[in-house]
Parts: sequence; structure tokens; C-alpha cells
Amino acid sequence: MEDRGQESSLFNEKRLMRKEVLSRRDAISEELRNAKDRAIGERLAELPEFHTSRTILFYASFRSEVDTLTLLRQSLAEGKRAVLPKVDRASGLLALYEIKSMEELVPGYLGIPEPQLSEERSVDIAAVDVVIVPGVAFDGQGNRLGYGKGFYDKLLCRTAARTVALAYEEQMVERILSEDHDMKMDIIVTDRRILRFDGRKKN
Repeated sequence: MEDRGQESSLFNEKRLMRKEVLSRRDAISEELRNAKDRAIGERLAELPEFHTSRTILFYASFRSEVDTLTLLRQSLAEGKRAVLPKVDRASGLLALYEIKSMEELVPGYLGIPEPQLSEERSVDIAAVDVVIVPGVAFDGQGNRLGYGKGFYDKLLCRTAARTVALAYEEQMVERILSEDHDMKMDIIVTDRRILRFDGRKKN
């Protein structure tokens, strides 16, 4: 019963943190958001891991997330191999596909842009050099609070690719209580700084 109570407490704490941080993120004005997106994009481009990478797994930004669509267009223009996830609802996992133009994205799971492609364009996570990871909140130890579905934790435990989270400073919190299956980030890029960590294995 005690373990069940701890799980319930942790679940509620994460739920409240999601609500609070998403409210802060949603409240960023369009003008300030655009400036922050530019700063994050510039810092990301400066990362040696990103600059030298050949194959990058992006996510398609949605609602008030840090803009990745501009970064995706730039990477395609530079000749990088751009990969996007698609939710496999049957398995609860992310399937990965290489895209060659923005027109290959269509509204998918929860309205999030996803690749609509044949299996010939599928990509194994082992081929990815860098994973750009979405999230709600992050802390100074590399911990990540996702959206609660576990898609990325299931994916990241299968790869040695470098993980890079993009976040507004408004998404940074003092501490995220993590569980065994939660994967830490290697790098967090915000509009003010770059944070690096020694590893992203389980806590």
C-alpha cells in the first residue's frame, strides 16, 4: 500500500508540474517566443554534435513548443538526413521515417505533424546520430518531464545517440522527481544557455 501511495503522490506531482509549466510556456508572447526560438536555434547550430551529425531525429513542434520546423527546413537545405517520428497506436511506440520535404508531414496523433510515408522510408533508431527531444519541463541535472505517454523513454533506451532537449527558460525547474524508466538528457539548449551532462542513463 505504501508503494502505491508513493506512486500516486509522484503521479500527482508530475501532473501539477505539467500544468504549471505548460501554463508558463503558453503565456510567452509571440514576439518574445520568436526571439527565444532564434536564440535556441543559434545555440543548437553551434553544438559540435549537431553540426557534424548526418542523421537527426527531429520532432515537429506543436502548439507552444520550441519551434523545430525552421530547424528542420534548414537541416534539409543543408543536406542532412532528417527523420521524424510517427506514433504507432497499436504498439504505443514511435516509428521513424526519413522525410525529404516539409510537404511529407500531415496532421497525425493529437494533430501533431507526422510523416505519411511508405515503409521504404523507415529508419532504425540505430542509424540516428542526434535525437532532438520534446518535453514539458527539465531540470539542472538533465532530468526530463514528458507529456506522460512514455513514447520517448521507450525509444531512448534503445539508442546511444546523443539526446538534445530544446527548452525555454520558463520550462526549467529546480528538480524533477524521476522514475527508473525516465531517461536523462545529454544536452539541454535554452534561450540563455547550454547545459551538458555526463550521461542520460536511468537514475
